[in-house]
Order: sequence, then structure tokens, then C-alpha cells
Amino acid sequence: MATDLVEKKNLLDSVDARTRLAGSNKMEILLFSLGTRETFGINVFKVREVGRTPHITRTPNMPKGVEGLVSLRGNVIPVLSLVSFLDHQDKPVEQGKTMMVAEYSKRTLGFLVHEVDRIIRVDWEKVKAPESVLSSNQGLITAITELENGTLVSLLDVEQILANAFGEAVIVDVPPAQVPEEIGVFFVDDSVVARKKIAEVFDKLHVKHKHATNGVEALTRLQGLASHAQQTGISLRNEVRLILVDAEMPEMDGYVLTKYIKADSRFDGIPVVMHSSLSSEANRAMGQAVGVDAYVAKFDAEVLADTLRPLLER
Repeated sequence: MATDLVEKKNLLDSVDARTRLAGSNKMEILLFSLGTRETFGINVFKVREVGRTPHITRTPNMPKGVEGLVSLRGNVIPVLSLVSFLDHQDKPVEQGKTMMVAEYSKRTLGFLVHEVDRIIRVDWEKVKAPESVLSSNQGLITAITELENGTLVSLLDVEQILANAFGEAVIVDVPPAQVPEEIGVFFVDDSVVARKKIAEVFDKLHVKHKHATNGVEALTRLQGLASHAQQTGISLRNEVRLILVDAEMPEMDGYVLTKYIKADSRFDGIPVVMHSSLSSEANRAMGQAVGVDAYVAKFDAEVLADTLRPLLER
């Protein structure tokens, strides 16, 4: 009983500590290397533990980049070698000395890396989309930030890596939403594969949609839609019946974006749904702290559609 109370207190402390970051437009990144000349980062919220790579059981017909399976605390999880997904001429001979255990979209995975460095806290406004970065790995890099010493840190698009390894999620047939044809929605996500799948869900729901690729772009476009609605005397709620936001995005995260939306009376009555691969209770608490109307873990098309439908129809 005492152990259970300690574990519960530790969990609550973790939730409180992480919730305090919500709305501050900051995130904590664990820096790591893959044995190449680059520095990479992953959101600390996604990492459950880091340690030496355990024995990996190789099994037949594993997808490219999946090294095999490990047994971890009674659970069998797949292990991916991150460097295998990158197009590098200088891939290390020895790789994967360290394993990060991460949680993505309710799935626990092992990521093999060369070594981990340290945890840093960065402002999302200093995290930029990689359009201007000339890199053969650009499709797998979702953002770039710079350390004080000038070192560039690449944030990997893990959703794209998982899609490359295991295939993209299949969008099942879902019943359409019972809304007028003119009703539209707005969504924002920095991942190419996520935007594609979200658009497919809205198409299945028979709902028109517009999108942005980061929080700053989303806020600018939403404010433009609100101003246009005011000037023309039309109802903003007909053009934007619902807003779907990602949590992690360059320049402005989904928590700060939600705070701006909720503070603007022009968006009263328009629900904001957070859709994120950060699926822990701590991250749900962060969403609640800034006022999201619902929180959905990526990526289950049926759950997403079932969450959105009543909000669209009400």
C-alpha cells in the first residue's frame, strides 16, 4: 500500500511539473546522437526511460529499420534503429548502444541510438520548420532548433518513421457527420503523414477542411477568417465549426495556440480538440489546463471520427 501511494505521488508530481509547461510555449528536449555528425532531439514527454540496449530477438520478415523485439517488464516491444531510416553516407559501423523507450500514440517502442547527451529546455518560437534546410533527410525532419554554441538540433518526424516502418494507418469507413454542406473545419499539424490522414478522416465525414502546418500559421489564418466573418456579417461558426490542433509544432505549440483561441471571443462556441501522439495522462492534463474541449491520441481514425462527429453536429 505504501509503495502504491509513493508511485501515485510520483505520478501526480510528474503531471504537475509537466502541466506547468503548458501555455509557456516551451518544451524539454532530450539530445542524442546516432553515431553520425548530427545532433538529434526528442520531446522528453515521449521518453519513458533510457538504458543500455538489451538482448534483441530477431524475428523473420521484420520491416526495414526494425531490428527485432525485446521483453521489457513483461511487455514485448518492437525495436527500431533510427539511423536506418536516414540517408547517410557515414552510417556508423557500431550503432545502437543505447535504447530509448518511448510512447507514441499509445504504443511503446524501443529506439536504438548511439548515445544520449542531456535535456535542454527550448522556446518553441526558436524551433523552425526545415523548409530552408538542404538535406536528403528533410522528409524525416519535422523541425530544427539551434543550441547556444551554434549546434543545430534536428527533431525527427517519428510519425513518418513509424509510417515508413509499419505502413500508414488505414482509414476505415466512418459514417458521415450530419451537418450542412457549407460547414467547414480547420486543423493544424506539422507532420506531412498526419495531415494526410486527418484530411482523409474529414473527407470520410463529408466535411470541408482547411489546414496549417504550424501554430503561428494557424493563428494568423484563423484570425484572418474571424476578421473576414466580422466584416461580411457571416457566422464564423459556419466556416469553422471545429478546430483540431496538434500539441507539438514549430514556432508555436498547440497549447499556446489553444490559449489564444480561447481568449478570443470571436471563437466562442467553437470547440478545440487536441490531437497528439503525446498520449500520456500528463499531456491530457496539459490540454485540459489550457481549455481544450477534447483530447484524442494519434492515430485511430475511428476514435477521432467518433470524437469529432458530436462536436460537429451539436
